[in-house]
Amino acid sequence: MDLEKYLQRIGFVGTASPDLFTLKRIHRRHAEHIPYENLAVQFETPVTRSPVDAFEKIVIKRRGGWCYEMNGLLGWALEEIGFNVRRLAGGVHRESLGDEVVGNHLVLLVDLDRTYIADVGFGDGPIEPVLLEEGQFSNGHFRCRLEQLDSGWWRYHNDARGGAPSYDFNENMTDEALLERLCIWLQTHEDSSFVQNAVVQRWRGGEHLSLRGRVLQTLGEEKTTEIISDADGYVEALKDLFLLDLPSAGDLWPKICERHEAVFNDENPTAEAAR
Repeated sequence: MDLEKYLQRIGFVGTASPDLFTLKRIHRRHAEHIPYENLAVQFETPVTRSPVDAFEKIVIKRRGGWCYEMNGLLGWALEEIGFNVRRLAGGVHRESLGDEVVGNHLVLLVDLDRTYIADVGFGDGPIEPVLLEEGQFSNGHFRCRLEQLDSGWWRYHNDARGGAPSYDFNENMTDEALLERLCIWLQTHEDSSFVQNAVVQRWRGGEHLSLRGRVLQTLGEEKTTEIISDADGYVEALKDLFLLDLPSAGDLWPKICERHEAVFNDENPTAEAAR
């Protein structure tokens, strides 16, 4: 990896050392400077789990990515600095859907004097690394919680106002085949929410911005929601709020509008973010 280019991409200045101070700074700057986005899936462009491909897309082309790319890139950079990183096959919605979803989320554990979760790929996940211990913690204006389950499993409980309510991971679940299988399914199957919905998210300071289809939401001390009116407004929001200069995203507008109508019908779309 050209580590210097990655550090420039996230706005990191100074010496990067394998310590907690550096880990916190890199994690926060990645979360704030690089948006979580699944627009490649919307364009039907294949997405791999290769950190080399993620570097080209995110650092060189200045795009964002989803968990396999975001955490894949972060993990690679941390290893280049000298951190001990473990890659786990996590499961978003395992609480309700069971083990069949394990592998739909890549989770990183970083071992220092204690173990920390590093996760910039959950969309509205932690801004900074989280100590692997039970209990509540502040995440910007969010309140989240870690719960230890049976058989080595842990559950990350998201803030009630966030997106997915939880994901599970196990320190012994490092199955690359599961990660690969779910990475392919999530970007190709008609039942995948990543195929159905265009989603872009980003932390901006302590507040969280999300754009699900036409619905733009800001979660800070208060919650605000608005509807993007047209393709030009969509492209403008991507650039101004999510740091994505992507004029071609306007081509997705008819698909975004069709999904919006299918989801809301006669409901008030400003009541809740697009599902």
